[in-house]
Amino acid sequence: MADESTHTRQDSPLDGIDAGGDHPKLALGIDLGGTNIQAGVITERGQVLGRAKVKTDVESGFEAIMDSIASAARQACEEAKVPMSAIHTAGLGVPGPIDPEKGVVIEAVNLRWNDAPVVMGLSDRLSVPVYADNDVNVAVYGEWRAGIGNETPNMLGVWVGTGVGGGLIINSQLHRGAHYSAGEIGHMILLPGAHLGSRSVEHNCSRTAIAHELIKLIRSNHPSLVTSLTDGKLHKIKSKVLAMAYEQGDDLVRTVVDDSADRLGMAIASAVTLLSLDQVVLGGGLVHAIGEPYVDLVRDSVRREVFPESLRNVSVEASMLGDDAGMVGAGLIAFEELWK
Repeated sequence: MADESTHTRQDSPLDGIDAGGDHPKLALGIDLGGTNIQAGVITERGQVLGRAKVKTDVESGFEAIMDSIASAARQACEEAKVPMSAIHTAGLGVPGPIDPEKGVVIEAVNLRWNDAPVVMGLSDRLSVPVYADNDVNVAVYGEWRAGIGNETPNMLGVWVGTGVGGGLIINSQLHRGAHYSAGEIGHMILLPGAHLGSRSVEHNCSRTAIAHELIKLIRSNHPSLVTSLTDGKLHKIKSKVLAMAYEQGDDLVRTVVDDSADRLGMAIASAVTLLSLDQVVLGGGLVHAIGEPYVDLVRDSVRREVFPESLRNVSVEASMLGDDAGMVGAGLIAFEELWK
C-alpha cells in the first residue's frame, strides 16, 4: 500500500466544529503505518476532536506495537479532553489485507506480520470493540463519507506513495471482495511484456518506482537537481525531494514523474471502464507533495483512455482530508460496524 505521506497538515476543515449535542458518540480512528501511528478521537460526522502521533518501531514486534497504538489512542483522548470511558468503539487501518471477520491481519509486509490478531490485541488494551481493515480502504471510506467523495455511489480511491494502494466504493458500500483485496490497483499488470518486477502499476507508478528510475538515469550521467537536494545520497529520494525538483523545473524529474502519472491514469481508466465509475480520488504522499500538476496529468490520462465517451467527464480529484483520511475513515467504519 501507499503508506508514505509527506503531506503537512495545517488546519483541517474538521477541527474545532461542535460535535452537536451534550454527549456526542465518539470513536477512536487509528492509522497504523510502517513509520508512524496516528490516532484521533472521531465523531459520527467525521470530526477530529483530538489527535496524537507516535513512531512505529517495527523491530519491537507485535505486542510492543499494540502497546504503542494504545498509548497513541490515550494521548488523543487527552488532547480531546475526553476520558477513555467516553469512547464507544475503535477502528484501525493496517497496511495489508485483513480478514475483518476474524480481526486478523493476513499479511503486513512492512510490519513483518502474518496472521496477526490485531482486533483482539487492541480491544484487550482499550476495553472497547475494535474493527480493523486495510489502511487504504479506511482512507478511501473516510474520503467518501467526510471528504471530497460526497457519498457518490461508486468511487475508486488510489493512494500513491511508497507503493500504490486502492479502495472501492460500489453501490454506496466499501467493496472488499471474496478475499478482502478488492481495489488493489497497484498489483494490476500494466506492462505484460516487461521483465519480472517491472510489470505492475506499483512497479511503474509508485514513488519507489520513480526513485529507482531516477537513480538509474542519474548514474547513467543524466543531470538532475535530485543529486544536490539529497546531498548525493540518492537512497533518500522521498516525495518531498521529488516535489521540490519538480517545482524547480528539473527536466529529468518532470519526465519521469509525468510518465508515471500518465501510466497511472491508464490503469485507472481501465478500472473506470470496467466498473463504470463516476469518481476517482487520489491520495498518498506523492500526490500531496506534488499537488495539482500531478493530479492534472493523471486526470488527463484517465479521460483520454476511458470508454465510453460519456465517461470522459469522470471526476478525478485529490483527497480533501489528506493525512486525516485514514483516521477519519477508521473511526467511521468502526461506528458503522458497532451499530449493525
